[in-house]
Amino acid sequence: MTRRYDPSSVWWMALGFGLPLIAGLVLAFTLATGSIFGLILWIIAGVLAGVLGFLIILGRKAERAAYSQIEGQPGAVGAVLKNSLPRGWIGTEMPLAVSPRTQDAVYRAVGRGGVALIGEGPASHTQRMLDDERRKVQKMLPNVPVHILQVGPDPTSIPLQKLSKQFRKFKNAIGKAEVMAVSNRLNSLQKGANLPIPKGIDPTKVRSARPR
Repeated sequence: MTRRYDPSSVWWMALGFGLPLIAGLVLAFTLATGSIFGLILWIIAGVLAGVLGFLIILGRKAERAAYSQIEGQPGAVGAVLKNSLPRGWIGTEMPLAVSPRTQDAVYRAVGRGGVALIGEGPASHTQRMLDDERRKVQKMLPNVPVHILQVGPDPTSIPLQKLSKQFRKFKNAIGKAEVMAVSNRLNSLQKGANLPIPKGIDPTKVRSARPR
């Protein structure tokens, strides 16, 4: 899948393995002259560094390929919130609101930075739903900051593969203990609202590396 999405990924992975290996060999024959033990250690270090470089590049390329498979489909944002949120953030694949006609949706995540509302689809279709959800949050939690993110086809929208990185940009506004309390309180707003996951993809089948 990664190779089909990005044919150059094979060469990048080969480069990620080859450069550390070559560096290890150069250092081995430069610094460990006359020492077989030192020579072996440098070569092993080069091989291990090459494997690490290969795996890092493979992980990044595979993650982008996975996002490319679901980008633009209903439920893609839910898949990211379920599998790729930074540590300390709570999200779910279930949307807060869904347009029955276009399947555009609004999602929510809660973390140290406050509350993030994410619109999935064109801004012209989701802005009203986002405004409604923001008013609900601000009415219930007036002291908690609310951030609006947009994932869709608009030029100003955030690409799906960069969505999880946006949460790291928010300054801490609430404590760790408050995150769960805020999430539970907001979930009470949705109690009784039986909203389906937008048709398109199964978020449970999408896996990507958790950002470190």
